[in-house]
Amino acid sequence: MCISKRLFTCERDGLTIRGMMYFPEHFDESRRYPAVIASHGFLCSYTNMENWCRDFAKIGYVAFCFSFCGGGSLALGKALKSDGESTKMSVLTEVEDLLTVKNFAGQHPFVDMENLILLGESQGGFVSGLAAARCGAEVKKLVMIFPALCIPDHARQGRLGGSSYPVDNVPEILDCGQSLLGRAFHEEAAKMDAYLALSAYEGPVLILQGLADDIVNYSYAIRAKENYKAGQCHLQLVRNMGHGLPESLYHSAFDSVRQFLADRQEVLTIRIILTHHETQTESGVRVDKLFFTGWCETKYFQGIVLPDGCDVRRHEANGEVNIRAEYTLEGVDQSKKQCRIHIVNQRGELDWKPVVTTDSSELAWLNDADLTAVVEEGEGGPTIRIYCAGAAEFQTNITKD
Repeated sequence: MCISKRLFTCERDGLTIRGMMYFPEHFDESRRYPAVIASHGFLCSYTNMENWCRDFAKIGYVAFCFSFCGGGSLALGKALKSDGESTKMSVLTEVEDLLTVKNFAGQHPFVDMENLILLGESQGGFVSGLAAARCGAEVKKLVMIFPALCIPDHARQGRLGGSSYPVDNVPEILDCGQSLLGRAFHEEAAKMDAYLALSAYEGPVLILQGLADDIVNYSYAIRAKENYKAGQCHLQLVRNMGHGLPESLYHSAFDSVRQFLADRQEVLTIRIILTHHETQTESGVRVDKLFFTGWCETKYFQGIVLPDGCDVRRHEANGEVNIRAEYTLEGVDQSKKQCRIHIVNQRGELDWKPVVTTDSSELAWLNDADLTAVVEEGEGGPTIRIYCAGAAEFQTNITKD
């Protein structure tokens, strides 16, 4: 796919912000495209968000990533930095940077500002949430990836950015090893109520948070979800994910973000536990069979994966690997009635496309629903997330019938 990119600059209070714009294949300036602004974390630069922007461009977005003023490590090359000193940078100056890039994006007629997404990682996730709260309905959806909602607590504990200092005698300069922060960052963060500030945003929110994150404990994300209105925020807790996204988890994370942006609701979350595998040769083709069990706990269904679940992988002569997983869940639906759900999951052109058959009258809508799935890798076996567009409407129609 032939996407394109170009450097951009804009200015905030005399400081030059540098970043990169990504454009979809066959980009046409006379058309309008949805847009995403991706914000990096502490010690990083816009280059750390280029994978997100590149993949958003592949699905039709104009994507912006940029370096925060005063951000990045001391060792980072000047060409990748925006202007400004790290000792004058703070969460709120970064919010102003993001709003400046938002205004810059809005100056382009090919950017559909009614379809603007803010996405950020770590400190950039926190900043994106605060910026969305400032912008209100101007931001269509918000995505926070392991957002550093711990920053106010770290300030109150005297350990911002990995530094260590007495909170009753805060020095002018906080030595974080790879960067230097100013006392103003501490003073601003220490009196901040992160959750109150975030809650001003009323649009849809997705939070992806690792359960193995040793910098931002997952309890911060849980509290953030509870702080938003009921049904507003979807929290996706990811096993084996720390404070970062390795390639294996980045791809499933992006797929989950795509489902969120397409208004698809996660309806079944299945934890797979691999038990054993067999390798056979059929007509000269290697066939791997992975057997598994597991469980599912959602508001729609709770139960186990029966132990005859099997993932069949055929390694074709042309190098392609065809994968087909088939398994049965046994448990209770939301009415606490015993039922079974049979699932066949195969890779489609873009997404995994599960086909579901169930004997539950409560879940009968799943039999005809347009379902997609995300396979999220994890130790001992993946987590399968099955999504549906308009799940509530499906359920209502089945109940009326």
